[in-house]
Amino acid sequence: MTEQQASRTTQTPNLTPALLRTVGILGGMGPEATVLLMSRIIAATPARDDCDHIPLLVDHNPQVPSRIRALLEGGGDDPGPVLARMAARLVAAGAEALALPCNTAHAYAPALRGVGVPFLDMIELTADSIAADYGAGCRVGLLASPAVARAGVYDRAFATRGLEPVFTDQPDLLLAAIKRLKRDAQDPQAPDIQQRIAHDLLGRGCDLLLVSCTELSLISHAVPPGVQVRDSLDLLVAAICGFSRGDGVPFDSTSCDSIGAS
Repeated sequence: MTEQQASRTTQTPNLTPALLRTVGILGGMGPEATVLLMSRIIAATPARDDCDHIPLLVDHNPQVPSRIRALLEGGGDDPGPVLARMAARLVAAGAEALALPCNTAHAYAPALRGVGVPFLDMIELTADSIAADYGAGCRVGLLASPAVARAGVYDRAFATRGLEPVFTDQPDLLLAAIKRLKRDAQDPQAPDIQQRIAHDLLGRGCDLLLVSCTELSLISHAVPPGVQVRDSLDLLVAAICGFSRGDGVPFDSTSCDSIGAS
């Protein structure tokens, strides 16, 4: 090596990107919520260049059968097999963990087990975070689809940590806001509805509000000022980033259990 080559070698910074693990996203439920998840992941990443960002594989499938119809109305096709096929496609394409940015669809989380990679369970991660910060006995007001209450999506995770879920007694009104956001993410009435529901939950003694529908994450700001609020989507974002970088979520390559479960 010449003296000139040696000088260039010592002066050139190491540009090798960090080895980031790829996360597969089961998306399309709904489309705007999937894009919001990706936007929040990008915003949460301290990147200097493209190669510093989290690698994602996204199966954006708005044709997953309606969770509302299956859980609330008792009709329509079962979303479980469709979600299982999506998970298998993502793993075959190289996903090293799976994430599902839809609270209601976590009722079908068992369909995502056994595919050989960890499942970043948004429900367990959210319950862990609230329990760590607020402790047992916290009354959590859920801004959620009525299907979340009907299917008991948060029941076990909250019960094992001593958390008390509180749902609005106006579920049809909140469901109307969710449907409005699915039609138009800029719907002007949806934030007003969420504000009304938030006031209702606070009036019933809730210590904390939880945005637990990723459609409502689009308007997570629409709560009374000064209120303690947490968004389940943000907990999933943190888990995805931590898993990919290997600095926030434990990883066992021999396990396909949920990450975030106690």
